[in-house]
Amino acid sequence: MLTFFIALLTLVVGFLTYSVVVERLLPPDDRETPAIAHPDGVDYLPLPIWKSFLNQLLNIAGLGPIFGALSGALWGPVVYFWIVFGTIFAGGVHDYFSGMLSERHNGASISEIVGIYLGPQMKTVMRIFAVVLLVLVGTTFSTGPAGLLALLTPKSLNVTFWLAIILVYYFLATLLPIDKIIGRFYPFFGAALIVMCVGVGGGLVVQGYELPEMWNSFANLHPRALPIWPLMFITVACGAISGFHATQSPMMARCITSEYQGRKVFYGAMVAEGVIALIWAAAGVSVYNGTQGLWDATTSLAGQSALVYDICIRVLGPVGGVLAMIGVIVCPITSGDTAFRSARLTLADWFGIDQKPRTKRLLLSVPLLLCGALLSNMNFQVIWRYFSWSNQTLAMIALWAAAVFLCKVHHNFWPLAIPATFMSAVSSTYILVAPEGFGPMISKMVSGEPLTGAAAIDAAAKVGYPVGIAFAALCFAIFWFKCVRTNAAE
Repeated sequence: MLTFFIALLTLVVGFLTYSVVVERLLPPDDRETPAIAHPDGVDYLPLPIWKSFLNQLLNIAGLGPIFGALSGALWGPVVYFWIVFGTIFAGGVHDYFSGMLSERHNGASISEIVGIYLGPQMKTVMRIFAVVLLVLVGTTFSTGPAGLLALLTPKSLNVTFWLAIILVYYFLATLLPIDKIIGRFYPFFGAALIVMCVGVGGGLVVQGYELPEMWNSFANLHPRALPIWPLMFITVACGAISGFHATQSPMMARCITSEYQGRKVFYGAMVAEGVIALIWAAAGVSVYNGTQGLWDATTSLAGQSALVYDICIRVLGPVGGVLAMIGVIVCPITSGDTAFRSARLTLADWFGIDQKPRTKRLLLSVPLLLCGALLSNMNFQVIWRYFSWSNQTLAMIALWAAAVFLCKVHHNFWPLAIPATFMSAVSSTYILVAPEGFGPMISKMVSGEPLTGAAAIDAAAKVGYPVGIAFAALCFAIFWFKCVRTNAAE
C-alpha cells in the first residue's frame, strides 16, 4: 500500500506548500468581504471559517470523486497520478482563483468573472454553458442518491419515490436563505462525509486489502484497452479538477469574513476532495482484486450506486456499510442542491434580478427544478458522460480567465497558463474521439467503416490527437499575443 500512502502524503504536502505559492499570486488583504460589506440575509451572509470550509467541501464533493474515481480506477493505479497532481497543480489552483476572483468582484458568478477577463462574447457563452452544466449536475446528483437510498429502504420506497423527495428538498435549498438549510445542516452532513472517508479508507488498511503499486503497474490496465489519454482525465472529473467548482466557489465568496480564509476554504476543500477520490480509486482496484474484477462488478451490478453499496458492505460490514452509505448519499445531495442554487444565482446575475424578494427567487427556482425533473428520466450514464466533458471544459475556460487576470496585473501567469493549456488539450481531444462526441464520425472517415469500442477510439485518435494538441497550442498562442505581448508593450 506504499503508493497509496505516498499519494495521500503528497496531497497534504501539496496543500502545505504549493497552496502558499498560489496564494502569493493573488494575496489576501484586509479589505471588507462582500458578506461584511453588505449582508442581505439571503446569499450574502457571514459564516465562520469552519462552516465555510465544510459548506465548500460538501458543495463540490458530489458523485464526481466517488463515481468518477471508481470509473478512473479501471485504468489501474496510474489514476493516482492524475488525482494527486491534478488536485495540486490544477484543481486547487482553479478553485482558489474562482473563489478569490469572485470575492474581489462582489461575489460575482463565474460567468460574470469570465466576461470581465475574456470579453462579452465569452461571458454569453459561459452563462449558457454554466446554467446547462448546473442543471445537468443537479439532475445527476438527484438520480444517483435516489438509487442509493432505494437500496437501503423497503422496495415500496423505490427510486421514483426518493427522486421526488430529493427534488422537493432541492427546491427548498434553492429558494430559502443560505443559512436556513445549507448553513444549518451541512456541518452534520460534513461529519457523515468524514466518517465515510475514514471508514472506507481505514477498512482497506485494517482488513489488509492488497493495493497494486504504481511502479509495478504504471501502465494502461483497462480491461477493454481504452486509452488513458484523454479518457481517464475526463472520467475522474471532480476528483482532480472540476469546472463545477467554479460555479460553487462564488457562494462561499459571499460568506467568508476575511480574504485570509480563501486558501483554506477554496484550495483546502479541493485537496480534501482529492483525498476522497484517492480512497475510492484505491477501493475500486483493491476490493475486486484488480481492474478486471472491478470491470466485472461494474457490469454485473445494477449501476454505480450498487457498486458503491457493495464496496461499503465488503469493507465495513452491514452496520459500517450503512454508515458509509449515508456519507455517500449526503455527498451528491449537498452538491445537487447547491448546483440548482448556483444556477439561480447565475441567472440572477445575468438578468439583473434582485434575489432578496422571495417571489423573484421563485421565478427562477421553479423552472430550474422542472428542467431537472424532466432530465431525470434520461439515461444516467449518458447524462454523466456529457456532464464530465462540459465540466472539464468549464474548468478550462475558468483557468484561462484567471491566467488573463494574472497577466494583466503583471504577475507570474504560468501556474494558471500551464493547466489551462493542458485542460484545453484534454477537453478538445476528448470530444473528438469519445463515442458521445465526434468519435464515431471521425473513426468512420478514417477507417471507411463503422467501428466500436477501443478500435473506434484508436481510429478517431489519428485525427483527434493532433487536432486537440493544435487547439491547445492555439489557445496558448492567442493568450500570449493578446495578453502577454500586449501588456509587455504597454
